[in-house]
Amino acid sequence: MKVEVNGVAYEVNRKMTVKEFLESIGYEFSDAPSHDKPAALCCTGGCYACSLMISGQVKPACITMLEDGMKIDTDYSKVKPLRIVHGPQPHTVGGKATPWWYKRAGRYIEVAIWVAGCNLRCPQCQNFDVTYDRWSKPITPEEAALKVSKARRIYGVDRMAISGGEPTLNRKWLIQFFKKLKELNPDDKARLHLDSNGTLLTEDYIDELVEVGVTDIGVEPKGLYVKTFMEITDIRNESLAKRYLETSWRAIEYICERHIDKVFLGVGLPYNSAFITLDEVREFGEKLASINKSVQLCVLDYFPAYKRLDLVRPSPFEMLKVKRVLESTGLKNVIVQTSIGHIGP
Repeated sequence: MKVEVNGVAYEVNRKMTVKEFLESIGYEFSDAPSHDKPAALCCTGGCYACSLMISGQVKPACITMLEDGMKIDTDYSKVKPLRIVHGPQPHTVGGKATPWWYKRAGRYIEVAIWVAGCNLRCPQCQNFDVTYDRWSKPITPEEAALKVSKARRIYGVDRMAISGGEPTLNRKWLIQFFKKLKELNPDDKARLHLDSNGTLLTEDYIDELVEVGVTDIGVEPKGLYVKTFMEITDIRNESLAKRYLETSWRAIEYICERHIDKVFLGVGLPYNSAFITLDEVREFGEKLASINKSVQLCVLDYFPAYKRLDLVRPSPFEMLKVKRVLESTGLKNVIVQTSIGHIGP
């Protein structure tokens, strides 16, 4: 095959993706969300963070196969932000950063969208049909914001959320989405909610999100120990797992230090005795309490899903035990998700 990269001709003698080819000639994709450079983070084609102009179209480099005559432009500034989006849909419970008192309303309290692509590979992914969607048509952040704003008015709610997958992978798309969402919803009642695993939420990224209007942030560190994080997420590179875990905990600390007066913070903890012990749950609670005892902690009872159909969903009694363990550390706002509903403070 003959292909061009920025006007330079190359000959290629085997099948590979655009990403693989570019890397073979020395091009480097970012390993963190960026405004200036494509980032290869999900590598399943849903987040579009690695997108480039390929023969005149925006396409994700990670899954687009090289073709004879293909022309590739690596200037990321030319790439129109796109992302695969599911929803919007109304929600009666919300996410990690939905305040617990709303969860008791018994009515729609939030509208949400879910975006494809994730940098983790959780075998028990609770939303795998969205996370690994590479086939749906992607949309712009402006289109997504218009859909969410319309849904807000249809369902008469003030909370608007984005979850995933992992929303933070495509930074250019996410920031433009929240900018447009704030522009369409300038009233004081509007709440702009980001639910994230926190693994990519660096301090500058958090600052930028708050600056464009985000009012509620959910962070889910997955555990306390690197070994547990690796088991839950299936990230097999220990140094990468350590970096991800430390970034998510630092995100919690930083929001408490710098933005707690402007941002409602919710922390998530996945629980199933198959991958985390009650001792680690207690230590998780102690660490969070040392940061801020009033931060909302939402414990998710992970049930059989995706590649972990062997899991047994924790009973409501087991989840209440988890709640008591966490409250014994001094945490004031612990919510547990159970098969019979959410149980809060």
